[in-house]
Amino acid sequence: MIGQRQRMAATFSSDEPPPNLTHSFLTSPVHPRTQDLRRVIGFFGGTALIVGITIGSGIFRTPPTIAGLVPNPLVIIGLWTAFGLISICGALAIAELTSLLPQAGGVYVFLREAYGEATAFVFGWLYVLVTTPTAVAALATVFGEFLLNVVGMPAKTSTVQMIAIAAIVALTFANILGARVGAAVSEMTTLVKVAALAAIILGAFLLGHGNVSHFAGGGVVQRSGLARAVASVIWAYDGWIAVSMIAGEVVAPERLMKRIIIIGMLIIVTLYIGANLAYLYMMPVSVMALQKEAIARTVLTGIAGPTAGVVIMLAIMTSVFGALNGNLLAKPRVAYAMARDGLAFPFLGRIHRRWSTPWAALMIVGAVAIIMALMLRDFDTLTTYFVVVEWAALIFAVGAVFVLRRKMPEAPRPFRTPVYPWLPLLFVIGTIVGLSAIVWGQIQVGNFSPIYGLLIAAAGFPVHHLWKRLKRSP
Repeated sequence: MIGQRQRMAATFSSDEPPPNLTHSFLTSPVHPRTQDLRRVIGFFGGTALIVGITIGSGIFRTPPTIAGLVPNPLVIIGLWTAFGLISICGALAIAELTSLLPQAGGVYVFLREAYGEATAFVFGWLYVLVTTPTAVAALATVFGEFLLNVVGMPAKTSTVQMIAIAAIVALTFANILGARVGAAVSEMTTLVKVAALAAIILGAFLLGHGNVSHFAGGGVVQRSGLARAVASVIWAYDGWIAVSMIAGEVVAPERLMKRIIIIGMLIIVTLYIGANLAYLYMMPVSVMALQKEAIARTVLTGIAGPTAGVVIMLAIMTSVFGALNGNLLAKPRVAYAMARDGLAFPFLGRIHRRWSTPWAALMIVGAVAIIMALMLRDFDTLTTYFVVVEWAALIFAVGAVFVLRRKMPEAPRPFRTPVYPWLPLLFVIGTIVGLSAIVWGQIQVGNFSPIYGLLIAAAGFPVHHLWKRLKRSP
């Protein structure tokens, strides 16, 4: 199957048009002179990308929300640790898949090879038209809120939306200029956000006047609150999978991808657990629940004064900006891969002649993200919807390890998941339990958005059937 796809790709990239294809809008191939994506991302760029995409607004925004839902410090640390370990298990499985199939598109490619075209199509159309623009819009909106907070202006909805749209437009065009440009932005912003979290952790334990007694006690944990808190933790960890989607642009991906994913995830989990320990050391869980998005500012102001508080807010803005850039860099590669397979409009697979980037896919994702930013109302409801849909797809993506071990047993795998099959199985089981808890908890408070998201995902199968029928039509 792989050899056949490679021969097809070679045919599409030649100077002659591919044979036996009509010239209809649905079936015409990618531009015959289109070259492949350029491999320009190295180890540090890739590691910065996975850290930069994952560490966005979550670790700075969700801890107070979680403290309000789960007023027990040990349970809070347990949630961050548990889903950190679950994420590492999933990342190790994805590392094997990227070493087996180091192609642009990441999860889309894994699903296509493991389960077939229909499943890959469903993931792709949700990713391109729903989850990616929603994540980009949410991050851009948070960036606008933080910017207005720093300059002391009221966070009017219209002003926040204008800032969000400007950020989306600027980063969309920055990534059209080349993956090297986008990766450079990720490297810079990732350095700032890692330094900010390190300052919080080290400042709290070395200079802060905290108390270890804050880790004891706490209130009663309700099941509905625990279930809703899981959504906030998973949202903070979401994003690591996107690095697999730029495997087609990583130098020597069969050697570097596994290092990028493993080291990146270890950095993320360490910083997340450390930051929560620092927050709880500096204040009781009841006070932590009242901080909202200003918890990092409160901690640094208490340690080093108001100036440090402003500096950390600027660092948080840089963190969100970097995550926004990382999403625009990596995730439009799914639309590119779909178009190359004939599962999306051909223009989405076009590569810019000068900068070798999927400019059309980037433009579409950016445009839909702007529409989402204009429609965005409830951040928490939106992120819950996003988390359930995306992580449901990740269950199948990690499960592809089992399927491809049977379908492609002799294919070279420069990296194999350790402790197979237990680690990918732990991810699948842990994620199913977590998503079930989220859906149950949201239903308890009358929020059915996760159900709607899953129904939209299921609707992708008849849409794929219709797409195939349209392609067969004269």
